[in-house]
Amino acid sequence: MNVDLRELRAVANAAADAVVPTLAAEGARDDLGIDTKSSATDMVTAMDRWAEATIVDAIRLARPHDGFIGEEGADEPGTSGVVWVIDPIDGTTNFIRDLPGFSVSIAARVDGVDSVGLIHDPVRDERFTAVLGDGAFCNEDPIRVSSPIDLSQAVVATGFHYQPSVRAKQAEVIGRLLPRIADIRRFGGAAVDCCSVAAGRLDAYFEVGVQDWDIAAGRLLVHEAGGLSCDHRPGLPFVCGSPSIFDALLDALDLGQ
Repeated sequence: MNVDLRELRAVANAAADAVVPTLAAEGARDDLGIDTKSSATDMVTAMDRWAEATIVDAIRLARPHDGFIGEEGADEPGTSGVVWVIDPIDGTTNFIRDLPGFSVSIAARVDGVDSVGLIHDPVRDERFTAVLGDGAFCNEDPIRVSSPIDLSQAVVATGFHYQPSVRAKQAEVIGRLLPRIADIRRFGGAAVDCCSVAAGRLDAYFEVGVQDWDIAAGRLLVHEAGGLSCDHRPGLPFVCGSPSIFDALLDALDLGQ
């Protein structure tokens, strides 16, 4: 399909512009309307739902035949071959508690291939963008993954599942991993973690239980910044990181291929 990816990037930018100022405003948490989903720690707010609806409306205005997959319920197949994968607030717990690490994540999937990615961090006012084959950028400056000499020098991010039984197993994995790396971080948002890998701030990121909308834009950013990722497989962690330590990290996580 002949689709102008730079046009899709412009549409993603306009959609993000429609919600970011409100999410960054002082009164963004005045009337959260908090509810829960899969567990007591899996929270959603009225602002999540508003942001997703606003992003969908902005995209639909420009491209009425596209499809949507959204964390908060957007589910339309579309007829154009372009599907938008949206996480309106990735890191909702951080957003609720006024902590950094939350973001808006928008990806355009063309004929099944993630081809445009945008992640905006309202706290740092950083916009990460990538177009397939055209590199990765932060506020329009090119970014690149890091190159640690070996795994022992790597700073790695992770996140924890909403279900306590899965968290217990994750704790065991971290206990085995920590002696083999330089340090570990847990920021609370998969999209921003992927951006940090793409920008060389982190050397790798892994997490069990991420969803398509959590990583669609971030995975593309990592790839376009020169990084690697493993397939997103149910029950196994999603992993992305620097090529120089990627295989060693997979081995340490018992995912050697």
